[in-house]
Parts: sequence; structure tokens; C-alpha cells
Amino acid sequence: MELTKIFQSQKEFFNTHQTKDIAFRKETLRKLKAILQGNEQRLYEAIYKDFRKGTFDTFLTELNLVYKEISYFLKNLDKLTRPKKVKTTLSLQPGTSHIYADPLGTTLVIGAWNYPYQLTLVPMVTAIAAGNTCVVKPSELPENTMQLLAELINTNFPSDYLFVAEGGVPETTELLKLRWDKIFFTGSPKVGQIVYEAAAKNLVPVTLELGGKSPAIVTKTANLEVAAKRIVWSKFLNGGQTCIAPDYLLVEKSVKEKFLQLLKDRIVEIGYNDGAEHYTSIINKRNYDRILGLINTDKIYYGGKHNEETLYIEPTILTDVTYEDAIMQEEIFGPVLPVLSFENYDEALEKIIEGEKPLASYLFTDDDDEKDKLLNRVSFGGGCINDTLMQITSDYLPFGGIGNSGIGHYHGEFGFLTFTHQKSVIEKTTWGEPDWKYPPYNEKKLKWLKRVF
Repeated sequence: MELTKIFQSQKEFFNTHQTKDIAFRKETLRKLKAILQGNEQRLYEAIYKDFRKGTFDTFLTELNLVYKEISYFLKNLDKLTRPKKVKTTLSLQPGTSHIYADPLGTTLVIGAWNYPYQLTLVPMVTAIAAGNTCVVKPSELPENTMQLLAELINTNFPSDYLFVAEGGVPETTELLKLRWDKIFFTGSPKVGQIVYEAAAKNLVPVTLELGGKSPAIVTKTANLEVAAKRIVWSKFLNGGQTCIAPDYLLVEKSVKEKFLQLLKDRIVEIGYNDGAEHYTSIINKRNYDRILGLINTDKIYYGGKHNEETLYIEPTILTDVTYEDAIMQEEIFGPVLPVLSFENYDEALEKIIEGEKPLASYLFTDDDDEKDKLLNRVSFGGGCINDTLMQITSDYLPFGGIGNSGIGHYHGEFGFLTFTHQKSVIEKTTWGEPDWKYPPYNEKKLKWLKRVF
């Protein structure tokens, strides 16, 4: 079906105002959840075919978050859509002031390959909850998940309301030429620039969820055992293909050797073997080759094994890394963890500040002064103190980047705001209006004007 026709039909359907009905939105969300739950096994099988992602990880990091978002909106939609009464200034009396959450209209969601269910469906769920129509373009790299999402959505919902567009760059290019009311993109900063430029031609508002080199800092006051456990889990989850995973470690020099050993012990204990249920393959040969090309074999502390046939790369720790090394010049997006050391905490923070603003930052410490310095000096999208990744799981925290790592937020109410226009309305009475704003003007009216404002 031609994408331009789908787009036009969604424009027309939105103008029937059916999507604005709260009951209609809730019904759609319940139906979507039932479809996903009824096809969970197929969803597990499809993603395993694409890059050997196991059932537990798929539920934990993908479907679980989609279900949570649906549940959040089913519970909170009445409150979110209710006109919000705000104070009315003296100059607008007598009258009342309200803010109305207006759906934006016809929206485009472009998903990412690394979490093909979560990063495609959560924005779509939000667009629906906000009262919009939506065209979804999943990543074509995990081909099986793309095809299954298209089947599940396109056979259960009318295309003039929800539609999944299959295909690659040509289809995405065609979609970006259209004048959407909102584009939501998840992916790399490089492709984000292309989306942003295309949207600018039509003055289309965009949300960009990008990435970057997210640091994790471990100081000598940290609980090293807990830090190692949490960092290993978050770094090698999904085969290291997580936008908010720690991209590199900054470890205080006095505890570096001990911490390296703890990291190694934890990796060995878990057992990230080729084909392990809890370990994901690299998405394709191009990314496999790119990641291996970043590894300086002379600096491998642990790991380095790989299998081209299965696109497996063993969790790999690099030590004695410098900021000039190739692996520090781009986001790794793979199971390789470079470790740098520092002696001066302030200088370590300055090195982070010198680079692009990261999507996430993590600090393991028991020192309040160190916490305050990170939070007050370093600009980043979001993060944790003494944990990693978990900021993404809260419906009550905005998720998004800053600068090169993204524009805008979503999750829960923040996503609702992203997909709505906050329409401000003053309602005046037809009595009791002072005449100072109307000509002819005089000195007395000017005095009243100054007093009122």
C-alpha cells in the first residue's frame, strides 16, 4: 500500500475526532496488549531468529516495558486528559484559565533495531494514548521482528489509524518527505541529523532519542562488589547493544586492579558463552566487524574471543586505555568495556565535560561530595548513583538525551506531553471588564496599567 495514501487517510481519520475519545484510546490500548500477550511465543521466536535474544531478556527488557506503559496510561489517562485549571492573573480578571492537552495529529514513529519491540512500541503506545494516529517504521535490520510487528498491527487495526510500514532506507526516505504533525526517532546521532534536516523542511516537530559515550565512574569509596555486579549486567545485557549501557569505565587508580579482577570474576561466574540464553549475538556482520575493529588486542585484560558464523563476541575488558584510542572516539554499542583510571576526581569529570553530552552517566561512590559534583557539573540525559540502566524503568522519570544525545523526553506523563500540544485558553465573563486597555488612552489609564502589571 502506498505510504502517501496511508498518510493521507490517517490525516482524514484524525479529523473525524474519533481518536480524541478517551474510551476509544483505552479500548485500543487494551486490544494491543491482548494481541501482544496472545502472540508472546511468536514474538520470542522472531527476535531469537534475528539476533539470538532469549525469552527472559526479551520479556524483561522489551515486552515488560511495553506492558508497563500501557498499564500506566490505562490508569492515568483520565487525569492526563482532564483540562488543567491554572491561576488567572489580575489583568485577566474576571475570567478563568485552563490548559488543554490536544493531540498533535498524524505521527510517525521510527524505531531502533537494538530493542525492536520496546523502542518501537512504547512510543507508539504513547502516541495512541495521546489521541493521535500513528505510522510506525520499525528497523529493517531485525527482519523477523519487523515482519511480525507489521502482521500483528496491520491485520488487527485499520491502516487509517495505525499502520506498520516495512522496508529500509527508501521507505524511510519517502516517509520523511511527508508533513507529519510529529516525528519520533530512536537511533544514532548520524541518522538523527538526517531525520532532523528532513523534518525541518516541513517544520515538523521531532523527538530524537540518540546515544553517545556514557561513562560509569567508580571511586575508591564505592562498594566494589556491588558496582562490578551491576556494571557487568548492564554492559553485556543485549550483547552490549544498549544505548544507555556504560560505554566506558573511569576507575580510581587505587582500586583499579582489584576492580578489574571483580569484573572478570563476575563475567566468568555468569558464563557468557556462545549461544547462552542470556547473551545476545551482534545484529549483523557490519556491526560485528566494526566492533572487532575497535579492539586493540594488546590491551585486552579479559575476553576477545569471537565467532563470525554466529556473530558472537565474548565480553571483553580493555585496560590501560587512553582517550586517544580508537575505541574512545565513537560509541561502542557492543560487548567491549574500556577501562581508564584516574587519580583526581575533578579532572575525571572535566574529561567527561569536554566531550559530547552523554545520554547517561553512572557513579558508584559513598561520598556525598562526589555525588554533588557529578550532578551539578556534568550535563547528561539521565543516570543513576550506585546503579546502572534502571532510570529507564520508571514511569515517573523523563527519558531522553541532551545535545548530541537527543532532543525531548518520553515515558509516562513526559511522553504524553511529547505527543500533545498544551493549548492555553482564557475564558472571560461578559461583565465587570475595566476599560483601561481600550483607547483613548490617558495618564490615569497608564497608572492603572502599571499598577495591574
